[in-house]
Amino acid sequence: MSEPSHYWIVNVRIPNCFIDSEILGQNIETNLTPTLQRDRLFPCHLEIRNGQITDILSNSQISQIPTESFPIIDGKQGLLIPCFADLHTHLDKGHMWERSPNLDGTFQGALKGVYRDCTEQGNWNYDDLYRRMEFGLKCSYAHGTKAIRTHLDCPPHQVKTTLQVFKELREKWQQKITLQAVSLVQLSYFATEEGEQFADAIADLGCILGGIAHMAPELDQHLDRILTLAMERNLSLDFHADENNDPESRTLHHITEAALRNNFSSQIVCGHCCSLAVQDEDTANATIALVKEANIGIVSLPMCNLYLQDRVADRTPRWRGVTLVRELNDAGVTVALSSDNCRDPFYGFGDHDLLEVFSMGTKISHLDTPYDNWIESVTSRPAALMGLSDVGKIGIGQVADLVLFKARSYNELLSRPQGDRTVFRNGIAIDTTLPDYAELDDLI
Repeated sequence: MSEPSHYWIVNVRIPNCFIDSEILGQNIETNLTPTLQRDRLFPCHLEIRNGQITDILSNSQISQIPTESFPIIDGKQGLLIPCFADLHTHLDKGHMWERSPNLDGTFQGALKGVYRDCTEQGNWNYDDLYRRMEFGLKCSYAHGTKAIRTHLDCPPHQVKTTLQVFKELREKWQQKITLQAVSLVQLSYFATEEGEQFADAIADLGCILGGIAHMAPELDQHLDRILTLAMERNLSLDFHADENNDPESRTLHHITEAALRNNFSSQIVCGHCCSLAVQDEDTANATIALVKEANIGIVSLPMCNLYLQDRVADRTPRWRGVTLVRELNDAGVTVALSSDNCRDPFYGFGDHDLLEVFSMGTKISHLDTPYDNWIESVTSRPAALMGLSDVGKIGIGQVADLVLFKARSYNELLSRPQGDRTVFRNGIAIDTTLPDYAELDDLI
């Protein structure tokens, strides 16, 4: 399915947060429905020319559209948003559930399952990794994702193969998905000579330096070391932090102090940060203030954290596992929501669909009534934290990378899966057929 090089998409509703304030100010609608006012949606029409947005007209300006000269796509009051950005994924672990299920569902069970599959059984060869990772990219692209940052497990025996597969997929998919990678190792590794050489390899590949932060006596020393390596190589940082329900786990706090202590100016992102939600308010607020001061971005992984945190056999979980997204957001911290694991021992479900992430995140963390600008958490905010200026935006002069839903409000959007969405890339509606699971049958 394709469209001509010049056409209009009419009768759509775009969240106000994606509309330039000047356009909003010049086109104040006086007859907005309660739903449009409540959801902060801007009814409008878009001109698309040669893959770019060349004009945005308010609903009252529809008479200015030359309907006889150009093709028209009627959005029928559906929501229109920019393509998604997924800030925190694990493509190398994805889609191994069938052969390595985590049957007790615990965090430790997940760790053991991945170790067994990757190291003991040696399943992560070139072909296995390539096909599972590309399967995840196919799903992401069909759902409307334009940019992905994946963490990559990097044990010494695995790192060469994994980085080679990533490099090849990044090149192959560069016209469809901007692909970034983060090293996933223990921070202590960077204190070794091998760790410094590894940092060089990450820099040579144009990736992000990262690792798992644990509360340990040497934590501050390890943080200073990785920040020094990153500054010497002009790299950004991305940490797994406090993925537990221990109120004494405060690695996020230590990361913020290290960033300020070292005058680190590049972007730092911290994922999970679950223990922040089980700390007393004074402790949590002190950390949040430092996160803001250090300009650290936070990414919450609502589905995986809900699934793993506080899981005890034969007992109902007592908390939702997610970090303090509302409090962080209110403090001015850039907060994103992302998919994390997909059909692997850490999370046995998922389909690389950021709409599902947004839907689940909204319900788990009560990001509705009002929805405010939380749709940015899966679009413009993660794109900004990834340093991507051309992702997650709608505006005159922007590439027409868009997702059009039949849903006309947030309530409709989050009440059905929206499998019938239309995804535009460079102004062209793409084939949104998802890959068949049978593609991976011989890997099980």
